[in-house]
Parts: sequence; structure tokens; C-alpha cells
Amino acid sequence: MKRDDSLWKAILEDIFDDFLRFFYENADELFDFKRKPIFLDKELETIFPTTEDDFNPKSVDKLVKVFTKNGKENWFLIHFEVQASGNKNFPERMFSYFYRIYDKYKKPITAIAILTDPSLSFKPTKYELDFLGTRLSYEFNCLKILEQDDRLLKESQNPFAIIVQTVKAALKKRKLNENELFALKIEIAKQLLSKNFSKSKIRVLMNFLRHYVRFENKNLVHKFEDELEILSDKPKNTMGIEAFLRERERQILRKEAITEGKLEGKLEGKLEGKLEGKLEGKLEAYAEKDFMFVKSLLFNTDFSVEKIGVLANVSVEYVLKVKNELEIK
Repeated sequence: MKRDDSLWKAILEDIFDDFLRFFYENADELFDFKRKPIFLDKELETIFPTTEDDFNPKSVDKLVKVFTKNGKENWFLIHFEVQASGNKNFPERMFSYFYRIYDKYKKPITAIAILTDPSLSFKPTKYELDFLGTRLSYEFNCLKILEQDDRLLKESQNPFAIIVQTVKAALKKRKLNENELFALKIEIAKQLLSKNFSKSKIRVLMNFLRHYVRFENKNLVHKFEDELEILSDKPKNTMGIEAFLRERERQILRKEAITEGKLEGKLEGKLEGKLEGKLEGKLEAYAEKDFMFVKSLLFNTDFSVEKIGVLANVSVEYVLKVKNELEIK
């Protein structure tokens, strides 16, 4: 099963406030959300250097400074462990993180283990030592993904619930064929688009859904992208001749791009639409077509620059550049 647990590092930063509200019912009473959390990844690496493969981690750690809502400048640290396997040494690892972080910062610490493994029986919440009258009991919070109720997740208006559903889909993959997984991911996408989330959160959640658990069948990868485009567009009226011609041109350009390896077929694991860096040279041949297609979308639709970027497979910066050149307000 292909799943990309390294994505947790980014997604926790993108929707950290939603995670706190998902985990703590009284989060708005506890935390000062007007003050942005501070992610201490570099500081954490000095305590626990990373030696494993960044693209296939056994665990993902985050250290975050958050501010409480008590009228003072107090703050405390939340330590995350996203654990993908049932490791018997996991509780000891949690304790090691705790005492090393406390030794460095001397601040209150709360630890949260997000368990993404497939075993219901694996749910450690404490580490204990007992020797000749000296006792130690270290307890930590635990969020077991497999235990989360499907019905409540569907009904939830919290963006983090989409993340939980995506991870559960990955856990179910071992029991599903590719077509069943396709149907499940489409269902999650429909739920995501039906929520009243901001465009930025929809974008990061959709990317997590795309890449956290991937299809082995390349045809399903492209079919999934086509279905997402249909779901995202949701035309209000029947397609007239101009709309038909624009749609046909878009499909032609997309097929040409796929043939040349412009989309995910040859770039599996990279987010679609990222044209920076090493890809720029490979896409120069498409410059004129990209310009004309973006120009057409800007003049003939009310799509956001983000959506135009996805449809034309160009960066948002490129869309804004074309928009400025055409002096479109």
C-alpha cells in the first residue's frame, strides 16, 4: 500500500487550528487563536536528529508553541507523534521526547500521539518504570484514527475530519480493490466540496486526499483528476457553444500535456500545477498555449486564479502575471 505519511508534517501546519478544535472541545476557551502558533521543527531536530527516509517515515514529529487564552503571556508546547506502526517501544519514545524537550525549555508540555496504524489493539497512553521503590508513570494523549466514527466524521464541519477520513481510506485500502478505493475517495471529495471551507483549506485538503493514498492504476489517477474537475466546476447552466469549445480545447491541451508527461503520469508524488524549478525548462513549449488558455479563462469565466491555475496547469503566479499584462481588474 502506497501512502505518504510525510505529508503530515505539512498538513498539521496548514490546519493546525482545526486540529486543536477537533481534539479539544473547548479549544476556543483554551487557546488564543489570534496569535499564530510557532512550529519548532529546527529546534526539535537538535533534540532528536532525523536519520530516516523523509519520504517514508516511521513516525512524524512536530513541536509547536501555542498561546493560551488566560490574559497572560504564558505558553506551552504541544508535542505530536504521528505513528504509523505498532511499535512496542513507542511509549518509551514518547517519554524520551518529553524529558528532553522539558530539559531544554522548562515549559509545560502536553503530548499528543496520533496513531495511524491498522491495529485496534495498539493504543499506548503511558510509560511506566518501577524499581526498588522508585516509580515513574508518564501519561500522554492519544488520538486513534481507526476508532473515529464514520458518521460523525461525515457530519463534522471541521476540516480535520477530512484528514481523518482520508487516513481511514488508506487503512481500508488493504481490503478494497482499486475501483472501490476510487469510489471512496470520490465520496470524500464530494463531502469536502460540500462543506463551507475556505478556498485555501479546500486546496490543501484536496491535495492531501490526492497524494496521501495513491492509485497503482495510472488510468484511475487521471480519471480521479477528471472527476474532481467536474465536481469543482458545477456549471449552473447547460453548456452553450462557447463553453463547449472552451471545454473541448481544455481537454485537448490536457491530453497533450499528459502525453508529454506534464501531469502526474510521469511526476507521481509531486503536486499537480507546480511548475517551478526544474520543470520550467520542460514546459517552455507550452508557453503560448498556456497564455491563450489562461487568457480565455480570465475573459470568459469568473473562476478564481487558483482554479484557473489548476485547469491550465500553470502556477497562480503565472495567472496573475497574465492578468496584469491584460490589465484585467
